[in-house]
Amino acid sequence: MGKAEHILISLEARHADNIFSGRKSVELRRRQMNVAPGTTLWIYVKLPVGSIVGSAKIRQIRCSSPSALWRRYSKVSGLSKREFFAYFQDSEQGFALELEDSARLETSLSLEELRTVDEGFQPPQFFARLNAEHPLHTAVLGAG
Repeated sequence: MGKAEHILISLEARHADNIFSGRKSVELRRRQMNVAPGTTLWIYVKLPVGSIVGSAKIRQIRCSSPSALWRRYSKVSGLSKREFFAYFQDSEQGFALELEDSARLETSLSLEELRTVDEGFQPPQFFARLNAEHPLHTAVLGAG
């Protein structure tokens, strides 16, 4: 088995809260992320929070039409039907990252701390890989 992968995504606070409370167990994307099951997904909450607040493991990745994704994941998506279909508007397919083992960090990593470790840090628009050479790799592993 290969080395454990780590990625970083940016979410709104409500979506992160829903993941950690167990109300949301899937992260939906319009584009494929090319990550493997078992990858650790680190969660950066957008401003005004501006911190990495926790992580989850990617259990499974599914690709399907938005309507099929809605049928399968509506109860665990953290979205209303209107929000869901607005997000997937004009998309023929979507991707669902099934999450497990979500956990909040005891102490979040603030934007200021992240920029101390990685001077040019900008929260990812889509996602960022945190390979062993990435300046944040050690910071997030130490926080987890």
